[in-house]
Amino acid sequence: MELVSLKNVSEKSKLLLLKELGYSSDGKFILDSEGKKVLDRYLEIPVEVGNMVILPGSEIILDDNELSIASYMEEFGDVF
Repeated sequence: MELVSLKNVSEKSKLLLLKELGYSSDGKFILDSEGKKVLDRYLEIPVEVGNMVILPGSEIILDDNELSIASYMEEFGDVF
């Protein structure tokens, strides 16, 4: 499995990826199908397009921070 960082991906490409996954954006935050801000699963903070992470084997969108990633790995195991 090849890991692809979203850090250097254009915002337009990120928005297209989100659309394919059934999400959208208000220009800053990721929105679910009901137009509500997507919250980080572990910190319950709104996830910004520029700071999103989607880990391999998942469609869970997280905020790109150490605590959320560590919590994800604790819950789902090492995906790398």
